[in-house]
Amino acid sequence: MVSGLRPLGRERLWLLILLAPTLIGLIFGAFGSILATLGISFLKWDLISAPIWVGIDNYKALLTDKLFLDSLRNTTVFSVLYVPSVVILSLAVALLLNRRMRGVAIFRVLYFLPVITSAVAVGIVWNWIYAPDRGVLNSIIVSLGGQPVRWLSTQNMMMSIVIVNVWGAIGEGMIIFLAGLQAIPREYYEAAEVDGVTAWSRFYRITLPLITPSLFFQLLISTINAFQAFEYIYILTRTASGNSNLPTVVFSIYRNGFNYFRMGTATAQAIVLAVIIMVLTALYFWLQRRWVSYE
Repeated sequence: MVSGLRPLGRERLWLLILLAPTLIGLIFGAFGSILATLGISFLKWDLISAPIWVGIDNYKALLTDKLFLDSLRNTTVFSVLYVPSVVILSLAVALLLNRRMRGVAIFRVLYFLPVITSAVAVGIVWNWIYAPDRGVLNSIIVSLGGQPVRWLSTQNMMMSIVIVNVWGAIGEGMIIFLAGLQAIPREYYEAAEVDGVTAWSRFYRITLPLITPSLFFQLLISTINAFQAFEYIYILTRTASGNSNLPTVVFSIYRNGFNYFRMGTATAQAIVLAVIIMVLTALYFWLQRRWVSYE
């Protein structure tokens, strides 16, 4: 059985005409750039001299590139800490802000503000908060009788960076979970209350199963964002020479491409990062059949 409306006669021509700019942009802007990136990854090119074909040498070099391997390890550790923190905290905030109370819209806006605020400005503010001498956190600790902490030292850097990135991502996750929570019929909770079901049981047996699509989407988005993390990390860990004390894969791509002009190496790293994200995405979609319910 055929459902929906289909363009007829001249409508098909106008449909193609109206879609042409989008289709051309998609073909040349998206697919074209992917093919260009893949092609450049097989070249030795500095944007000035003529490119030289080196085949898979750029990929082989990554296996022994200590800086790239360190950045890959940092990105992996960051992702392991970041993803569950964002999912859990954004769900907790969404549950709190899904209640009927006065001024709830103001709190939703406040939690969402970091998402639309300039990452550079936010990074500078957090730099001031983490400052070892006159930072806000250390001032509070000293006023309570404690000793100042070097938040961005080697020992504390990873956790401090994760805190900033999680803080900046909670608002996005909150919106996603709020959409899922508000789609749950109130009748389910009213029936559970009549039966004397506890609040924890209502969450575990009603809320959690019905928001699994939102949970899956937020888990997927958080993982992609974690492997692409760059702004906050670079601003908080940059050195006087322009390097980073906590390099990530994106920073390694940026440094090779725009500092050293090793376009072949940079694009090879970008391809590796894209493959990692694609594999994780495919794994998530495979696992979703076991726990995500769309009914």
